[in-house]
Amino acid sequence: MSGPLAIGSTAPDFDAVTTQGPIRFHEWLGDSWGVLFSHPKDFTPVCTTELGAMAHLGAEFARRNVKVIGLSVDPVERHALWARDIEETQGAAPDFPMIGDPDLTISKLYGMLPADAGETCEGRTAMDNQTVRNVYVIGPDKKVKLLLSYPMTAGRNFNEILRVIDSLQLTAKHKVATPANWTPGKDVIIVPAVSDDDARKTYPQGWRAVKPYLRYVSDPQGN
Repeated sequence: MSGPLAIGSTAPDFDAVTTQGPIRFHEWLGDSWGVLFSHPKDFTPVCTTELGAMAHLGAEFARRNVKVIGLSVDPVERHALWARDIEETQGAAPDFPMIGDPDLTISKLYGMLPADAGETCEGRTAMDNQTVRNVYVIGPDKKVKLLLSYPMTAGRNFNEILRVIDSLQLTAKHKVATPANWTPGKDVIIVPAVSDDDARKTYPQGWRAVKPYLRYVSDPQGN
């Protein structure tokens, strides 16, 4: 296990069987942003709520040109059965592909399990796979933009993931950063790499400087 992927590294490509057929990951992603989020085992309680929550937010991710894909350390046949429970208990079944990783290949490739974890999910419990609880936001350039790791007891906040994607997409277009607790429409920060002279060309209306290195300006997308 080489450790988790670093922000800025290329998300490894892979072939996989999913609930929506076989894919080649980079080809499937295409020119879209992507969210890959992983689960240690099917029929686990917290993950059941997470998959339902993500299904309910599908339109929000689509609006941002984000493709969603899940992964669980079980065969896709079990994923299909799990989807029935998810729909029954959460009011929506996953409408995105779920990767089967019964031989642990992708979990190892992404540094979520050690190389000596074996080659099968059989006999492994959710606790054995507890490190397979990551969220990866991947850009159209196939680079990792965000990596979050969660314990099995803490359900993920997908509204926060949407918020970070809003920030990433904004900063991909403009030379700005977003402050703590930022949401679209709030002021942003001019990055230090942009000099005051250059900033005046982009923001002729000016900005609010509370320190020379901390310059606030209106959200350039005007949300």
